[in-house]
Amino acid sequence: MERRFAARLGANECLYGPSPHAVQAMADAAADAWMYGDPTCHDLRHAIATHHGVTPDCIVVGEGIDGLQGYLVRLFVAQGDAVVTSDGAYPTFNYHAVGYGGTLHKVAYTDDHEDPDALLTKAAETGAKLIYFANPDNPMGTWHDAKTVQRMIDALPDGATLVLDEAYIDTAPPDIAPAIDTTNRQVIRMRTFSKAYGLAGLRVGYAIGHPDVIRGFEKVRNHFGMGRIQQAGALAALQDQTYLRAATDRNATDRAALGELLAAHGLKPLASATNFVAADTGQNADYAKRLVAALGAQGVFVRMPGVAPLNRCIRVSVPDEAARDVLERALPRALRTL
Repeated sequence: MERRFAARLGANECLYGPSPHAVQAMADAAADAWMYGDPTCHDLRHAIATHHGVTPDCIVVGEGIDGLQGYLVRLFVAQGDAVVTSDGAYPTFNYHAVGYGGTLHKVAYTDDHEDPDALLTKAAETGAKLIYFANPDNPMGTWHDAKTVQRMIDALPDGATLVLDEAYIDTAPPDIAPAIDTTNRQVIRMRTFSKAYGLAGLRVGYAIGHPDVIRGFEKVRNHFGMGRIQQAGALAALQDQTYLRAATDRNATDRAALGELLAAHGLKPLASATNFVAADTGQNADYAKRLVAALGAQGVFVRMPGVAPLNRCIRVSVPDEAARDVLERALPRALRTL
């Protein structure tokens, strides 16, 4: 028999929810849902541009980072073109790359971090069109500082474009994002309202890049993919930076508490810059898989990385107080079953 999880901690959602201003804006927009949304996302796009200190022609809005990655791969990758990523990194990018005919080339993580040097070396070897790199990373939550990322940007091989996935940038330390440079045609940065802004259900993301690169999205994107309610909610959320700061501060506090809870039961939490914590079980992938299932049986939904050696870990979204209470009861019971 199907039943709801008592604690949903596997999807890296923000359990605090969105800004009340965003909720009200979406409610107000619902009455006009009979009309299509603005196909140019004018107000939201201009507000995002102002927020980042760039011009609106450097911004494209789309159906979450997932949707934008699909458009980007369609623009850049022809049949057989090389695409480089890390083995075990966010898999949706891979689905797009393979689906549009690209050939994936993967490099290993190093010490539970994506390896910028290995990515660059593989890209040079293969003549890659795209290099996927997330900072902070999913599924491990680890990160590189801004100097490291900038060195990677400066060393990009000719003909390669860096897809810099910054979905978790709002929950990260302030020194990990290099300055935005929209004059560089080889870098496209992707951000989202799904994480810290608490709007995962809306599916709103955006890309920042050189105007010529951004203009290319007009050839392939779904021009009516962003509805009125989506645009209104994201715009109001962006305008409420006070709420965002409170949410990210709370995330940092609750993330530390989650790490302490996991450690108290014999797991080893990895340092995280995201809204989740990856915890080393100290065992192998089979053990981690059984722990995920045992927690599920206790009503707690968590996930685990998909490839070795990352899959010795489980990944737990940062809980609010109610979900943390559920996890605190469920975790020792689940561990006892193993």
